[in-house]
Amino acid sequence: MKVVCAPMGIVSAEFPKQGLCDLVAAGFQNVMLDFSIGETPVKHRTGVRPMPGMKAFLDAAGGGTMPVAHAPKIRLGQKFKGEENVPEALRARLEQMTLRAIDTAAAHGCQAIIVPPMTYGIERTEIASVNRAYYLRLAEAAEKVGMTILLTPAVRYLSGHFLRGFLSDGRAMREAVDALNASAGGGRFGCCLDMQAAGACGQDMFDFIRETGSRLQAVLLTDTDGNGRKQLLPYTLAEEGQYQTDWLGVIRGLRATGFDGMLVLALRDTASACPPLLRPTLLQLAKKTADYLAWQIGMEREMAKYPQRVLFGAGRMCRNYLLNYGEKYPPLFTCDNNPATWGTEVDGLPVKSPEELRKLPEDCAIFICNVYYREIETQLRDMGLPNPVAYFNDECPPKVVLEKIGKKG
Repeated sequence: MKVVCAPMGIVSAEFPKQGLCDLVAAGFQNVMLDFSIGETPVKHRTGVRPMPGMKAFLDAAGGGTMPVAHAPKIRLGQKFKGEENVPEALRARLEQMTLRAIDTAAAHGCQAIIVPPMTYGIERTEIASVNRAYYLRLAEAAEKVGMTILLTPAVRYLSGHFLRGFLSDGRAMREAVDALNASAGGGRFGCCLDMQAAGACGQDMFDFIRETGSRLQAVLLTDTDGNGRKQLLPYTLAEEGQYQTDWLGVIRGLRATGFDGMLVLALRDTASACPPLLRPTLLQLAKKTADYLAWQIGMEREMAKYPQRVLFGAGRMCRNYLLNYGEKYPPLFTCDNNPATWGTEVDGLPVKSPEELRKLPEDCAIFICNVYYREIETQLRDMGLPNPVAYFNDECPPKVVLEKIGKKG
């Protein structure tokens, strides 16, 4: 799994070096090549003027890693000098820009490019056929440079409300990608879950991910409001102590499908609103947030890495492990620092003293099932154990233990 950060709100097209340095300092090793950086006008005290283009960004990021790109966007009503401002002309302009972006992205090391469907001035009955032809034309250019095209959901705007649009259903996305791959040959097309678009339509994230399955190669991680205009740092859109985005469904879905693609963190509005002197600290939090999500998503893969495993902790987390993963990844036993638990069982699993861990083979992993992760890991290291140590967390399990057992996990 690869963590990538979207640059919008963090990296300036005019002076990109500082933002890129802040990303590197925060621990991000990968940045998305977003072609909107060079296309969106900016407000300045002297008026609205165009961005200077992509050159400064590409020059500054030349030594960085950009595994994925995002195709340029055109706003309905956007004007280009010497061109007719009508939907047909905008679509032709967008296709031209996207073809150029494919070549540029490939030249800078990108393996995939996210290309939203065209929707400008297209009747709903024609949108599938128009986009099929559009994507197949792009596929010819992508094949020459070895690029994968990732489709994203679209939304419709009607009377002040966002509605589900083309490819906004997981099944429709899967069928479209399969049909395009059958026509283009090979795996030229894949899926990208854009949570900004999905969140605006109140979609069930788990169902969308489950339907797209192995075709899903990237997820644009963001918190967004109900109208889909905001890109916020995950877990920051909250009300009455509860986050509003279906992060539980996202994590469970990606974990269940064995997702091992790109997590693209998009926090444009949170970063833009943050004072520049505080932004480096915000980016450190952003990196930890992305790593947390990657850890949650990849938890089952971590269990599968080891031929044997034991647990540390005999409370609720232990029971949740056994309920969700005990049959597929059975532990040998669990241990606990409380002597009163030694010799007992948790749902049939023996509880032993931590000293029993010294008898384990070196390739047996110890999964800590207790909120005192760091303290217990220090204890295990102080014991001189050579075994791999991993954390189990039950914040997002497929199933939960409902009984109150009177112990802290």
